Parts: sequence; C-alpha cells; structure tokens
Amino acid sequence: MKTCLITGTTNGIGLATARSLAEAGLNVVMATRNLPQASLVGDRLKKTTGNNNVSIISCDLSSLDSVWLCAQTFLETHDRLDLLINNAGMMTGNRELSTEGIELTFATNYLGPYLLTRLLMGTLKQSNDGRIVNVTSNIHKMVRNLPLEDLTGGNRYGGMLAYARSKLANVMSTFSLASLLAGTSVTANCLHPGIVASNLLPENTPLLRFAGKLVRRVMWNAERGSQTSIHLALSEELKGVSGKYFGANTREAVPSALARDHKAQQELWRFSERLLSNHSGFAWETDLYRTETSR
Repeated sequence: MKTCLITGTTNGIGLATARSLAEAGLNVVMATRNLPQASLVGDRLKKTTGNNNVSIISCDLSSLDSVWLCAQTFLETHDRLDLLINNAGMMTGNRELSTEGIELTFATNYLGPYLLTRLLMGTLKQSNDGRIVNVTSNIHKMVRNLPLEDLTGGNRYGGMLAYARSKLANVMSTFSLASLLAGTSVTANCLHPGIVASNLLPENTPLLRFAGKLVRRVMWNAERGSQTSIHLALSEELKGVSGKYFGANTREAVPSALARDHKAQQELWRFSERLLSNHSGFAWETDLYRTETSR
C-alpha cells in the first residue's frame, strides 16, 4: 500500500485531495496544525471512503521546530513514503513574523514545506515511484524579481505580493528539486489548481474578503480545484515525469521566465539553506548544489 503525506487537509483543495487518495486506497497521513478539526475530518474520511488507513500528524509549517518534529514523528511511525503533497497555504494582510522571526507567509508557504521535503527525501528515495507535488499558483507570474533578503524582512509589505513571492519560490524550488533528483526514482512537479473558492483570503483584510465574496460565483469548488493535484499524484502516465508545471486543466503549462531561471533557482536554494542553518542550526551533510557548481 502506498503512503502519502499531505499538508493542509482540513478544508478546501487539501480535503478534496485527501478524500480522493483515500478512495484510491492509499495510506493517507494528514499533516496539520488544527488537530481537533483534523480528527473530525479523519473520522469522516474513514467512514465515507471505507479506508481506515487515515491518520494525523501535528505540523505547523510556519515553525521550523514543528516541521522537524513532524518529519521525525512520521519517520518513526512509517516505514515508507511514496507521495508528498505540499498543499497548505496562507496569506495575511498585515506583516507578521513566524516564531523564528521570518515573514509568516514565506515561512508557511515556502520555507516550512521546503524543510519538510528536505527531511523526508531519504524515505522518498526508497520508493520506486516517489512523487513530490507542490501546489503553487499562477499568481507567481506577477513577480518580476525575487529580492531574497527582503523575503524575510524589509519595511515594505503587501499581502498579495508576499503570497505571490512565496508561490514563485515554490515553483523555483520544484524545478531545483527535479534537477537534483534526476537519475533517482523521485520526481517533483508543481501545479496551479485554478481560481478556487477557499478560506485563503485573510480575515484581517476586509476588502480582500469582500472582493473574494464577489468573485466566488465564478470560482471553482474544491473538488474541481483538486483535480490537477490528484492527477499528478496518481496518473501512471506521469511516472518518471519531473520538473514540470501544470495548469488547472491537468495539462502542462508555462511558468514565468523568472521561475525557469537556473541561476535564480540556485540562489534561492542556497538562501534557503542559510536560513535553516542560521535560524535553527540545521546542518546538512552535503551541498545539494555541489554537482551544479562544479560544472
């Protein structure tokens, strides 16, 4: 039985994705910070899908310590991982910081999933069809440059821009992973789920909430928005396919030129490694870009 770890499953696209994976007979592990809600969701999934292999692990993606503990708990309780879906995302109207002092949107949407992927890579490589699926967004195309030092600090802040930057980082990181994993059994792809009605818009920005209500009538529901995630997770046609960006119609799409910039990808990767080392003392045994820089 294949095992999947998926973040952000208590509502929206993540819940719809988890339901489909449970229906497909996978062992579904939900990583979430809202344990009481996740417990209710897990029980409901077991009853409605007939799959009792649904479990929960605590994980607050904005906290590096929580992500580390989540990965450690998973590795202690599971002997395999075939599918990692980094689905969770958030946006805030006001500039907030994580427990490590990192801008909250960047920490939650990018750095936390980056660390989780990093920590579980060894187990993924043991699968003969390991897949990393990152849920991103077409909004990454609005970003014209990615000022790395400003991602975690800076005096100017815009909620939508911070969100777009985090999604660009997700896309760039996916392509980096695909390059670094070439020749292994693990693939990495990312996707735009479509314009989906969700609870993403922050409560502390009434204008955005109001705008969201106005356009909900033309938004997709979570089930439709989850189709590309499910396709990337389960399609036999995509076995061995890596380093691609898919649109909401499950077809391959074209990301921004900046997202495809190899030098920018390397800079983001090294910046991420420094962040983890500086904030939490994480030390890695190898430089993942060693083969790239030695060319």
